[in-house]
Amino acid sequence: MSKIGKVTGALALAALMGATPALAQDSGIRGKQAGDLVVGLGAIGVLPENGRNSRVELVGGRVRASNAYTGQVDFTYFLNRNISLNLIVASTQHDLTAKGTALGNVALGSVWALPPTLTLQYHPLPNSRFSPYVGAGLNYTFFYGYGHSGANPAIRNVAVNGAPGFALNAGLDVEISGPWGLNLDVKKIWLSPNAAVGTNLGVKLHARTELNPLVIGASVRYRFSL
Repeated sequence: MSKIGKVTGALALAALMGATPALAQDSGIRGKQAGDLVVGLGAIGVLPENGRNSRVELVGGRVRASNAYTGQVDFTYFLNRNISLNLIVASTQHDLTAKGTALGNVALGSVWALPPTLTLQYHPLPNSRFSPYVGAGLNYTFFYGYGHSGANPAIRNVAVNGAPGFALNAGLDVEISGPWGLNLDVKKIWLSPNAAVGTNLGVKLHARTELNPLVIGASVRYRFSL
């Protein structure tokens, strides 16, 4: 199954759960309330799709970024019982490779990505212990901390421009006890930054990427009532 298919499946599952009346009531559960601020600490995997529309000028081929895993902090603020704003903050390191060029597969080095993503989320079952949600929002990814693998002496450096992206989101909150909870979350981000590769031959190659990462996370959360 494609990564986009997995996201679609996750959204469908969340919608199905939201349509199940039996989940709407759960005695002894506080649920969500307006003014709640929820802070999460966990781990995420950033899995680039590396789409077919990526292209390297002159030599052809596609730029591919490796999967990466790291820690994550996220913040959720509830405007009311059903609507919240969520912000995730994390940074991942990815190896970059130009695949299928006229020169073969070329290792370009590595880059760190900082992709803060803000989503507006809808929670159809705010009073349930198992509370699914869906959302949509915006991302802007910054790239920094470039490294050169040394695998290809013809490559001097690589640079990737920061770029905006659109995100779809689905997830599940689980109320454990008191202010403590668990969260499972998946985001699909459509992201296509431009890149430039400096060579020791005096030629700079420009590339269009199609990263479109799937971001999967799990975290422990603590709720503050403001």
